[in-house]
Amino acid sequence: MESMRIAMFSWESLHSAKVGGLAPHVTELSEQLVKSGHEVHIFTRAGRYRDYDEINGVHYQRCHFDESGDILSQMDKMCDAMYSRFVRVSEDNGKFDVIHGHDWHPVNVLNMIKYQHGLPYVITYHSTEWGRNGNVHLSSPTSSEISHREWLAGYESSEVILTSENFKKEVQNIYSIPDAKISVIPNGISPGKVKKDIDPGSVKKDYGIHPFAPVVLFTGRMHYQKGPDLLVKAIPRVLDGNWGAHFVFIGEGEMRPYCQNLADELNVGQSCHFLGYSPDEILRDWTNACDMTCVPSRNEPFGIVVLESWDASKAVIATDAVNIVDNFQNGLISYKTPESIAWGINYALDGLDSITPVMGNNGKKLVGTKFSWNTIAGATVDVYKRIN
Repeated sequence: MESMRIAMFSWESLHSAKVGGLAPHVTELSEQLVKSGHEVHIFTRAGRYRDYDEINGVHYQRCHFDESGDILSQMDKMCDAMYSRFVRVSEDNGKFDVIHGHDWHPVNVLNMIKYQHGLPYVITYHSTEWGRNGNVHLSSPTSSEISHREWLAGYESSEVILTSENFKKEVQNIYSIPDAKISVIPNGISPGKVKKDIDPGSVKKDYGIHPFAPVVLFTGRMHYQKGPDLLVKAIPRVLDGNWGAHFVFIGEGEMRPYCQNLADELNVGQSCHFLGYSPDEILRDWTNACDMTCVPSRNEPFGIVVLESWDASKAVIATDAVNIVDNFQNGLISYKTPESIAWGINYALDGLDSITPVMGNNGKKLVGTKFSWNTIAGATVDVYKRIN
């Protein structure tokens, strides 16, 4: 296969400014593309890093700019800095074959490159402003402009990549992108990234939980979209049938204080542990120490936490907003209500000696096949070929 020079545009990566799940996607996809024989440059924010590094074969073109102002002003200045860096790298190293942007943040620079250099681009949506706001009407000027840029990316791009069939329906409903332009390519994970040999009892004991108590884990932003409040409201019904269960919440966000207060109001605070933002190793420890994970999302474009759970052979209790879980095969699907979420958790808790570990192991098998970066990078290259 002929090697391609790929310019990847993202406001975050694992080796620059890092915000959330977009960072590992961009970094790990790029590393796999390099392993497949391609040259990849990631144009991204510098943060506290230096201007350039080559890491695992990927060229990090980090851009400095004035980060004052609101998010729109920051992204405008970021795109200007990215464009200047792109022009300089192109002059020094030669023309790029593929331009690939991620989410709405780099839309301005993608269109500058399209119209100034005649290079078409691919856009991957990882979420929508509609979904991030809880599937509600966008009333603020900032949200409206972000949504406009998302629409613009779909309109101006030559190819669109979406991470799940559910998310495809959402994006098409909002932005009317034609089928012929869309490829559904899931997110991925490197097998073994999360799996870790630990003593679950020791991890639990360090947080005041009995070593043999079952633990349900929530990880992610404490944001309305992710539904942590739905899980808290489900806990009384879980404890009615499984009084010894504990619930660990890892993540920060505007709903954390509300959820903590709600747990106390429902008299389940003693069974809840809100750890806030935690380093990656703490997250790995809990993903391996828990008995299952819960993804109570109201809106979920993909759900990388599902793959992380499966990598540790854990069953996933998810709402029907999560499109990648097969009911009773590698997890359980509930409705987006506390009652239904509680049913799923109780079913899994009652099956800890039988079906629940089997579901976790079934998920583990998918990590090494359907959701491996090798598979995903191959599908992504097929999209690149259509614009070259």
